[in-house]
Amino acid sequence: MPEPRFDEVVHPPTRLRICGLLRPLEEMDFAVLRDTLGISDATLSKQLKILAEAGYVRLAKTTSPARRDARRITWVALTPAGRNSFDAHVLALQEIAGTAPVRPD
Repeated sequence: MPEPRFDEVVHPPTRLRICGLLRPLEEMDFAVLRDTLGISDATLSKQLKILAEAGYVRLAKTTSPARRDARRITWVALTPAGRNSFDAHVLALQEIAGTAPVRPD
């Protein structure tokens, strides 16, 4: 279990939600993530760029066998550093809220 650590990169609401949605998954399609969050392509791209620059997400583009055109699917995934930062941030928020789990000594 990571040590609680408040993370300014993860904390803004949209980025916190992105990390929370990605946390239990291997990866998610950009369009599914956008639609789940109810935000525009531009807004999601901007937030993902910040997370990617911090090393918290990775983006991968692949072709889709179901499509006959050249459009590619962008896959988004939390990196191990992103998972650790998100988990540590959630623990820090729990401490602030007074709901942190008891940590064994």
